[in-house]
Amino acid sequence: MSLTDGGARPNLLWKRFGRAAATRTVAGMERSAADVRKAARAPGGRLDALAVAMVIALVNGCLYPATVPPARIGGVRAMPVPAEGAAPSRPVRGSAAFDPAWEPESPPRQWKYIVIHHTAANAGSVESIDRAHRQRKDSAGNNWLGIGYHFVIGNGNGMGDGAIEPTFRWKKQMQGAHAGVKEYNERGIGVALIGNFEERDPTPAQLEALRRLLAALTRRYGIAPENVIGHSDIKSTACPGSRFPLEQIRRELEAAGTDR
Repeated sequence: MSLTDGGARPNLLWKRFGRAAATRTVAGMERSAADVRKAARAPGGRLDALAVAMVIALVNGCLYPATVPPARIGGVRAMPVPAEGAAPSRPVRGSAAFDPAWEPESPPRQWKYIVIHHTAANAGSVESIDRAHRQRKDSAGNNWLGIGYHFVIGNGNGMGDGAIEPTFRWKKQMQGAHAGVKEYNERGIGVALIGNFEERDPTPAQLEALRRLLAALTRRYGIAPENVIGHSDIKSTACPGSRFPLEQIRRELEAAGTDR
């Protein structure tokens, strides 16, 4: 089938990039294919195996030329196809994979919220927070069992920058001790980022890690983007800090949700 005879492939390109750009793309693909075929037929011609593979991929619609600009699909800007091995800059299809290290050991709770915190300290780790939280007491005067969060994301001071570590509360699917409100402790996944975001921004690696974690958690547990909240949304506190981009994170989750 010709790539310009109105078949499925040009229709797909027109939908993705617009008719004009798709026509240019298809023409370029056909020229590439013709050049390789000509080289193959030439007496004594040598055909590069990689070139053959590239043309086969182009003809079969597997590759999009880098010269085609991203388009708007349904009002949402389409993300360019990332280079192999490159990390996406925000949650897009494929970034919501659930890391095996995050798999709980117990049956899941009925999670409804994700509550984001900062630690208000420039350094820390799961172990250091656990030691500090064990010194706290609940309303009945009992010592906490340990760290109150379900996940901690490091900033390079005490944990790797962007490292995501689940705590015993997540592994055992226990309620949190992070929100100060019963509903959000019992049904809210507590995620803490190391740092004081009243004083400085989260690191880029922390934000990328958080996006990846949120994409995975919201998809698996059916948590709506509007239920991804900051601690200050439910308590009188500055947490997670005025420099934390909560609204941007929510918008990205909503945009990613429309593309699933």
